[in-house]
Amino acid sequence: MAGRVIGAKLALFVGDQLATLQRDDRPGLMWAGYWDLPGGGIEPGETPLQCVLRETHEELSLVIDPALVTWGRDYGTTSGDISWFFAAHVPATTREQIVLGDEGQRWALMSVDGFLGHDMVVPQFKPRLGDYLAGVASIGIERSK
Repeated sequence: MAGRVIGAKLALFVGDQLATLQRDDRPGLMWAGYWDLPGGGIEPGETPLQCVLRETHEELSLVIDPALVTWGRDYGTTSGDISWFFAAHVPATTREQIVLGDEGQRWALMSVDGFLGHDMVVPQFKPRLGDYLAGVASIGIERSK
């Protein structure tokens, strides 16, 4: 039996760089101070895609057209729950529209190599990004409820 969907993350390529956020540095916060990708927990009634698009808007003030999300895959967690990972590409000029929301310390655009080689990146997203870059098959993206 499949677990429940708990959240989603987005590898958002702004030009050829990844949009990243540095997580808050609060005691007890998992991966505090690490660099992360936009996304978060799913709300009742949301699809994973709706979740990641909402979270990207909340965290980076960007409205991403769902049609730009061209890759998605569900990943199991150690608890048996499911967390989705998506990829989308927007023009480099989109950087001018990015404004940090109320979560995280700051945002930055990182090269793919910089992200993959960084010691302070939430570790589970490195192999997921690697799957996308290696052309691992996407699983059908549920675009609406």
